[in-house]
Amino acid sequence: MVWLFHLLVGSLDVWFLTRLATAPDLDRRLVARASLVLWLALLVAVGLAVFVVGNLFALFQFVGWLLFVHLPLTAAGAAVLLFRRDHRRPAVILALAAALLGCVAVEAYWLEPRDLEVTEFTIESAKLEKPLRIAVLADLQTDRMGDHERQALAAVVAAAPDLILLPGDYLQVYDGRRSAVAADFRRALTDSGFAAPLGAFALRGDMEPDDWPGLFAGTEVTPVEGRQVVELGDLVLTLLPPQESHDPRLRVEERAGFHLVVGHAPDFALGTIDGDLLVAGHTHGGQVRLPWFGPLLTFSRVPRAWAAGLTDLGGGRSLLVSRGVGMERGWAPRVRFLCRPEVVVVNLLPAKRG
Repeated sequence: MVWLFHLLVGSLDVWFLTRLATAPDLDRRLVARASLVLWLALLVAVGLAVFVVGNLFALFQFVGWLLFVHLPLTAAGAAVLLFRRDHRRPAVILALAAALLGCVAVEAYWLEPRDLEVTEFTIESAKLEKPLRIAVLADLQTDRMGDHERQALAAVVAAAPDLILLPGDYLQVYDGRRSAVAADFRRALTDSGFAAPLGAFALRGDMEPDDWPGLFAGTEVTPVEGRQVVELGDLVLTLLPPQESHDPRLRVEERAGFHLVVGHAPDFALGTIDGDLLVAGHTHGGQVRLPWFGPLLTFSRVPRAWAAGLTDLGGGRSLLVSRGVGMERGWAPRVRFLCRPEVVVVNLLPAKRG
């Protein structure tokens, strides 16, 4: 289907450039033809995505190809034609526009998705007797175990955490390759020494089939089904199933000690949650963030400002949402912009007593 999109939109690009090359002079008709090409290209994207593929993510992919492949190539071609005909100012403007779109494409599609960051936060609490170091690896969400995924596992191990939390979405592959990718995933966990003194706990996300606990067979990671409470000294974990993490009216009662509530999606933070630190993934930080606006889409009910990082919820409560390691697969564009993948490390410290 992608080839059909490129064929149709490429034909529109060629038609416009041919008209530009043969036009006796620049006039408003050329601007009208350029606008027509753009609108027709958008209609092709919408038509293929909605009526042929039937997938919203396909629309994002087609629009991405339009903005970051067809538009810069057509602009560059138009700039060359105009420059040869001594129309210097519009040629320079189009060339700069093509270069800008090209740079954004390289950053968003090739560089940033693999530019892993280790983000650290520090939280003090009088409920803690000793320091604890927690690593959060969210949304690996891959269809193959490559260098990027292994780097993320290695980053967690290198952080030397006391506790590891995995809030879900590990693999997004469901065809005949799944068993091989799952075996690579388990092997990568074992080879990296993926473990922590207080344990490594994996929650079910939205991408996991019913047999998902088998992903961690033979590893040091404990898969958690349903809601579970784990007591680790003065630290208490409440681990949520995915349907509860999506519930903005969820209630979680108070626990003695420092209460850490973990879910796949952050929507539960809108409920009545008596926890000191709430941890989630799911949003990918939006994957695409714009300056002064934030993430375009989060697929969550929480405010956009909560979709990544550490947020003070008041009353001694904080929400931590990881931008995750991977990206949406399938028909979705493999893209990140101003939203680097990350492994999160949280340093929990006893509050200083005066």
